[in-house]
Amino acid sequence: RRAAEIGTRRSIKKTHQLAWLVRALQCIDLTTLAGDDTDCNVSRLCAKARNPVHAKTLKELGLADAGLTVGAVCVYPNMVKKAVACLKGSGIPVASVATGFPAGMTPLATRLEEIRLAVADGAGEIDIVINRPMVLMQKWEALYDEVKQMKAACGKAHLKTILATGELPTYKHVYQASIVCMMAGADFIKTSTGKEGVNATLPVSLVMVRAIRDYQDRTGVKVGYKPAGGIRSAKQTLQYLALMMEELGEEWTHNDLFRFGASSLLGDIERQLYHGAFGRYHASQYIPMA
Repeated sequence: RRAAEIGTRRSIKKTHQLAWLVRALQCIDLTTLAGDDTDCNVSRLCAKARNPVHAKTLKELGLADAGLTVGAVCVYPNMVKKAVACLKGSGIPVASVATGFPAGMTPLATRLEEIRLAVADGAGEIDIVINRPMVLMQKWEALYDEVKQMKAACGKAHLKTILATGELPTYKHVYQASIVCMMAGADFIKTSTGKEGVNATLPVSLVMVRAIRDYQDRTGVKVGYKPAGGIRSAKQTLQYLALMMEELGEEWTHNDLFRFGASSLLGDIERQLYHGAFGRYHASQYIPMA
């Protein structure tokens, strides 16, 4: 019921909506995780990350000198070096998936080495997938030990733990897995790989953000949140930002504590910003998508 309220009763209009969409843009982990990724499309993704909105639109909105960029670029480990080179000097971090993404079913030693290699290549953030069978069998100590080792392998890189909530049977499992990952040192907890049948949803997000709130209440530690998979429209971003604002506070609407995992979302946000600037929608073919 609470999640349904957010989706239907929160209405943000006009200049307020444009401001929230700019905030959402800055929270995007612009992502490509396809089997046919090449240097060329990773370079294109990074170019879009540096300049996510057309200069003409930004000028009309009074944001020409705002230095807007996305929150990060997320790629497979073998593309980290290329992404780091393309983003040099931009201040945009490179995030790498790791640990046998998306299933996470490779041996632990292999998963840890994959983290180390990505960090060595320049990744500043690591998105790991947890061992879902451990959650299903409630082997919480084993899950804690694995995530703790993954955190150690990250060194100074931030650790995001992907719960793959679409493969967890109950909200209780989601809550418990969230708490264990935070106890083990996760900097962010994340819903999905984007490869499951069900990805980010508002009900699951509500469970996870309340786990973050409970953990902060008990420890004083602030942990970030990243919904990923299936978030494609600007309207959805407003719902998630409203959720973060109401449940955790304004601090969790900035990209140091909140991210969207998305590949096609940026195009719709840019389209809405164009409408706000010029009073009409730009045809989608004129908005280059990473």
